[in-house]
Amino acid sequence: MNRIFAPLFSCALGFATAGLPAAETIWLDALDLTAMRQGWGRPQVNRSVTERPLTIAGQPYARGVGTHATSTYRLRLNRGSENFTANVGVDDAAGGSGSVVFQVIADGKRVFNSGTMKRGQAAKPVNVDLRGVKTLQLLVTDGGDGLNHDHANWANAQFSCSGARPAPHVIPSEAPYLLTPQPGPVPRLNGPVVYGARPGHPFLHRIPAQGTRPMTFAVRNLPATLKLDPLTGIITGTTPPRGEYALTFTARNSAGQASRAFKLVSGDTLSLTPQLGWNHWYAHYNRITAAMMREAADIMIRTGMADVGYDYVNIDDCWMNAEADARRKPDAQRIGPFRDAHGRLLSNAHFPDMKGLADYIHARGLKAGLYTSPGPKTCAGFAGTYQHEAQDARLFAEWGFDFLKYDWCSYGGVVPKPTPLEEMQRPYRLMGDLLRQQPRDMVFNLCQYGMGDVWKWGAEVGGHSWRTAGDLGFELDRIFEVALKNCEHRDWQKPGAWNDPDYIQIGYIGQARGEGLPEPCGLTPTEQYSFMSLWALMASPLFFSGDLSRIDEFTLNVLCNPEVIAVNQDPLGQCARVVRLGEEAFLLIKDLADGTKAIGLCNSGETSLSVSAKWSEAGLGGTQAVRDVWQHRDLGKFATEFKAEVRRRGVVLVKVGTPRRT
Repeated sequence: MNRIFAPLFSCALGFATAGLPAAETIWLDALDLTAMRQGWGRPQVNRSVTERPLTIAGQPYARGVGTHATSTYRLRLNRGSENFTANVGVDDAAGGSGSVVFQVIADGKRVFNSGTMKRGQAAKPVNVDLRGVKTLQLLVTDGGDGLNHDHANWANAQFSCSGARPAPHVIPSEAPYLLTPQPGPVPRLNGPVVYGARPGHPFLHRIPAQGTRPMTFAVRNLPATLKLDPLTGIITGTTPPRGEYALTFTARNSAGQASRAFKLVSGDTLSLTPQLGWNHWYAHYNRITAAMMREAADIMIRTGMADVGYDYVNIDDCWMNAEADARRKPDAQRIGPFRDAHGRLLSNAHFPDMKGLADYIHARGLKAGLYTSPGPKTCAGFAGTYQHEAQDARLFAEWGFDFLKYDWCSYGGVVPKPTPLEEMQRPYRLMGDLLRQQPRDMVFNLCQYGMGDVWKWGAEVGGHSWRTAGDLGFELDRIFEVALKNCEHRDWQKPGAWNDPDYIQIGYIGQARGEGLPEPCGLTPTEQYSFMSLWALMASPLFFSGDLSRIDEFTLNVLCNPEVIAVNQDPLGQCARVVRLGEEAFLLIKDLADGTKAIGLCNSGETSLSVSAKWSEAGLGGTQAVRDVWQHRDLGKFATEFKAEVRRRGVVLVKVGTPRRT
């Protein structure tokens, strides 16, 4: 074969009359689908995600790919790609609530959007011109009502090309690099500057401080109901009567000292700044044990995570008993009765002493979090709280837990379909009222995946944070899109009421599909820094959900930058607003309490971009000082704008302006 023409035969089987290669049909189902990410199951060739024949509104299709929202498939196109066609829709085998949106993104530009499609709706045709396109993304998102039954078909999906066939997009390799400077020997006080607690309840706060140890602590104007351990910086006691208390924290060591103002607000509102901590789910799934939770608390102290403000150590699912289930196959030590003869909820053999576990975490100055579902069972099939809500709320308080994640799960099976808004709110309103009645502070996290526009009413039913979408573990490659969507709900966010787009999943995590053992997360170092930057700018809860036992220098560098965390913990509680600069570049602009602004220069694209933040777009005028938040470095003063080269899928995070004196 003539070598000049050999590459063409990978996709071309003949020649057009003009002597050029003839276009050949390349089916989507014939490509390597291992790079397709989706919210449940695995992509299926020529059948639905549930392994049945592909059918949309009664129309069968012999070829195509069955997937499940949220689904992403990125492709690299070669010269000679001409067009992409398909028929898209919800598979007939999906349940009645299935609803999805199909999108095609070409070189960062949306070229097809199906709008919301539901089961029984006729397929919509896709016909996209690919001439000159280098990258293509096939995307399926949920229709705004969660991921349940979102079975999506790319039927008759095919490419026409006269060159090499499309190939899965390969993410460029990137070596880890460190942005956060190492802390110096002199004390540095971190964490929130405002803190809400309820009067008369047990109080616990560990003063976060970096610097050489040993270190001693002092607090000026400490209420008489509280006491400080000067060697650990742990404040305990009882929250004083209603009011605002202006305290001053001081930390001293052999290298110097530092002081910082701290306002204690005794009243009805908890979580005046976003919660920070660790949750076990995406690292350990149903493998979690009490010993691992205790180890997590120790690691948070030993690695310095607690010194920058991380203070919640949260158990997710699988601490209760489950029934024997051949499909889920829980280990024998997790199988047993849900409750005793008196209806008291039972923990499984891996968690023999729940109160002892909470006490262990508290002894380190940290807070303990718990998980359950308003349904009969949790998402993993363990005991839920259905019809035992008051009893369980009392039990959680008796054990001493400080946080409750309440996951919709099987509750969907006890309410009508479609579910009225009042029924979506009912279990959360009930538990919110019950938690307020307990003799201790318990932060309440609503986990129901954004259904019913929860951001509009989550605070009303007693929530302090609420998930705004599905599990992020199934769409980590879409952190920019998730952040942009979450920012649409910024008007409903305020101190004590936080939009939660799910956990920080960097370092070693278990793949969400199959709940596997921890492995490197798959995001580039730049994307991991971007993850943290985006969540800080949104004032979202910061819960790391990677394997703490394998945490390394790079992951700590991402998680433990005190200036980035300060952007997240700013007492104004503002989620950044979005300024779009094109299909791939945008700004996130966040007002801060000291009169400055945090600005993220964001690039969601596949190549580096020059991004400009103009002062006029940020509501600023005149010359402004700019500080690199990640590197703790003043960059100088700029007259009208700040411009930076932003890496592929990167964020440059700066603070602009001169802080007001207080």
